[in-house]
Amino acid sequence: MQKYLSKLFYVLTGTKRKLALILLAFISTSVLEAFGIGLIGPFFSIASRPQVIQEVSILDGIYQKLGLQESSQFILILGLVIVVIFCVQSALYFLAQTYIYRYSFNQKTRLTSRLMKSYLAAPYTFYLKQNTAAIIKNILTETNTFTQNSLQALLILITNLIVTAVLLILLAYTSPLLLVMILGILVPVFLLFQRLGNKFQNWGQIQSQTQSEMVRVINHGLGGLKETRVIGCEEYFENQMDREAQKYSRAATLFQAAQLLPNILIKTCLLVFVVLFISLSQVFFKNNGQDLTAVMSVFAVASVRLIPASSQLIQSIGRIRNSSHALDMLYLDLKEIEKREVYVYKNRELLPESKNNGLGNSRFNKNQAMTFVNQIDLTNVTYHYPDISEPAVKDISLSLKKGESIALIGKSGAGKTTLVDVILGLLEPQSGDIQVDAVSVYDNIRSWQNLIGYIPQSIFLIDDTMERNIAFGVADAQIDSERLHKAIKAAQLEELVEQLPEGIKTSVGERGVRLSGGQRQRIGIARALYHEREILVLDEATAALDNETESRVTEAIKSLAGTKTMIIIAHRLTTVEHCDRVYCLERGRVVKSGSYQEVVLEG
Repeated sequence: MQKYLSKLFYVLTGTKRKLALILLAFISTSVLEAFGIGLIGPFFSIASRPQVIQEVSILDGIYQKLGLQESSQFILILGLVIVVIFCVQSALYFLAQTYIYRYSFNQKTRLTSRLMKSYLAAPYTFYLKQNTAAIIKNILTETNTFTQNSLQALLILITNLIVTAVLLILLAYTSPLLLVMILGILVPVFLLFQRLGNKFQNWGQIQSQTQSEMVRVINHGLGGLKETRVIGCEEYFENQMDREAQKYSRAATLFQAAQLLPNILIKTCLLVFVVLFISLSQVFFKNNGQDLTAVMSVFAVASVRLIPASSQLIQSIGRIRNSSHALDMLYLDLKEIEKREVYVYKNRELLPESKNNGLGNSRFNKNQAMTFVNQIDLTNVTYHYPDISEPAVKDISLSLKKGESIALIGKSGAGKTTLVDVILGLLEPQSGDIQVDAVSVYDNIRSWQNLIGYIPQSIFLIDDTMERNIAFGVADAQIDSERLHKAIKAAQLEELVEQLPEGIKTSVGERGVRLSGGQRQRIGIARALYHEREILVLDEATAALDNETESRVTEAIKSLAGTKTMIIIAHRLTTVEHCDRVYCLERGRVVKSGSYQEVVLEG
């Protein structure tokens, strides 16, 4: 339990003082409720035998001080006191329970935001081994499971533990035999659920894993709808979904059915024991009817709270066990991201020191870009992926003046994309440095990335308008129309905009399905230009295009030569003829560099 709580408090966001306030509220309501229930017995005794007032000195003293004339008046006042106590207790209990739900769902909101922020800020290497289906499931499903079956269940468990303990103390004071008999019911039911603990955990793990698999199947089947439809493999994905759904259904059914057992068992056993208690009291203890009525009245009222409290207590244990896998998933992902962030920080300490130039203090201004006047220098850059000893790029040095264009060429696996990922700031080298005008980009990686526009082979387009795709990540109210039209013109998209039914307000469809490949690429160029990035990195941006479309996109790229600094990865060597220098990579090293004539034609 201690390990579980340490994980829960790690995942929990915000202040934890509110938990103490919740506990204090429930302790107060439980004591108040026990006091009210404790008055039920005397109330019934007085109502059935009013002379008790004179026989008990405390009651007689109260009776005299109040100046009452008849015992019926005392009974009425006592009844009103009990009613007020229960009304106040019920109101406080309602408010406390409402506060639990508000606190829990506020935690869900914070946790969802924290996860989204953590995933967006996670080092790029985190995603090399992570499936997006698992990330989607964690943000949407596991946060809900954590809220309802971890956090709420724990709070409800503590609440009902307090209520049950107070009621059991009250019953012990009323009748020790009654307490023993009730414990004879609750303890076996509790032990039974303890035995089922691993089952609950297993069912929770199955539910979590099948939900992740269902998201993955949806991504695969609908993400590649063209291929799915043309090949005719719909049944394959349908069968996968059906199989996972059945696994989930079975695990969920078993868990929910098991959750019904405490209430059913406790109710049934209590009924049996009430009959036995009355019988045994009459046979062995010869209790008179009035005493038995007082005891049973307390028991009856206590049972109204004891049955649901003890049932919910045991059910909460089951819910906590069932949600332990979800908690583990959230805990491990947050820890993994934290560990990788520490790993990156340590690597930064290994990089050569450079003049800070105030950039380290500008990290709070996310939109500020580094000053770029003269040139970019890569010096002895080496990078190897985690858990792989062989470097993907090794001792690479190159320079790039402002306004120049360079090309990176080489066979697949030569290290071109890895080098670009290092340049983009997605991967941080184990040794070497990247400097802009003699200032290391690692002083403030965000300000360096604010210089770069990235245009990959497959442009990511959101299911929204062309306007929002070009001004990617900018709120509507902040979109600059003048900059937008300049970017459209420079990317040669004016003709397309005129042809669209709603112009730039036309939706491009999911992943740009309503556009051609060349049009998508030019939107990618327009996006980089709209954000006014001085350095453009094109990662095989024309590789998937036909010759005519490639020619148009290449023309758009060439028109930017001299005004933008460009780094181009290409397999089709004709697309890099205009570059000032060409670097040929092989096994992570630069094996040849020079002009297009020297490296490509003469090589």
